[in-house]
Amino acid sequence: MSLTLAEKQAVVAEVSEVARTAHSAIAAEYRGLKVSQMTELRNKARESGVYLRVVKNTLAKRALHNTDFECLNTTLTGPLLLAFSQEDPGAAARLFKDFLKSKDNQLLVVRTLAFNGQTLPASEIDRLASMPTREEALSTLMACMRAPLDKFARTVNEVPGKLVRTLAALRDQKQAA
Repeated sequence: MSLTLAEKQAVVAEVSEVARTAHSAIAAEYRGLKVSQMTELRNKARESGVYLRVVKNTLAKRALHNTDFECLNTTLTGPLLLAFSQEDPGAAARLFKDFLKSKDNQLLVVRTLAFNGQTLPASEIDRLASMPTREEALSTLMACMRAPLDKFARTVNEVPGKLVRTLAALRDQKQAA
C-alpha cells in the first residue's frame, strides 16, 4: 500500500522536525528482525528519548535536507531504521548497543552514524555510546568548578591545624622534660 502525497508530506515534515532538534542520528538495517524484536526496540527507544522511524529512503533524503544529518543521504540504501537522539547525543547509540548485546538481536546491523554534521562509520558506535548524558556532564562540570574551592578550604583549614599540632608537640615535650 503506497502513501498518498499528503501522507508523504506529513512523514517528511515530521522526520525533518525531529532531525532539526536531534543531537545525533543512526541508520541501521533491520532486515530479518521479528515484530516482537522491533516492538521491544521501540519500547526501549521511547523510554530513553530516542525517535525511531522506518522511512523510505527518498522521503528520508528530503526530510534530512538542510539539517545537520544531510550527510547521511549518501548512505541511505536498503531497508533502514532511522534513530534520532533527542535528549542526549549518545542515547540512540546506547539503545542499539544494548539491543545488540542479546544474541537473538544480531540481525540489526548499524550502517552509519551522524553527529555534529559529520558521518561516522558504524564502528564508532561505542565512542558515541560512551558520551555522557546531560546530568553526567553537568555533574562533571560542577565537580571541576567546585574542586578549587574545596582545595582552598582545605588549605585555609590547615593553618590552624598545624598550629594546634605544634602547640601539642611543645606541650608533650615540656611534660616529658
